[in-house]
Amino acid sequence: MKTRVAVIAIIIENPESAEGVNTILHAYRQYVIGRMGIPYHAKNVNIISVAVDAPEPEITALSGKIGRLPGVSAKTAYSKI
Repeated sequence: MKTRVAVIAIIIENPESAEGVNTILHAYRQYVIGRMGIPYHAKNVNIISVAVDAPEPEITALSGKIGRLPGVSAKTAYSKI
């Protein structure tokens, strides 16, 4: 199946959801190219960017599952290739 490269931007406003985010990312680990997490203490949020190379339905499912967690936002930007 054809894959696409994408970046998923995740903002965690509810610290209790951080474990759920990590659990979901672990389940999709075969598609993860890399990730970077930044705790932003001034605003009490955590910011994570995840680079993936996966079939588009898998990227959509990953982003959707993360975005449905309480206090978590997720948006995806796709490459054109």
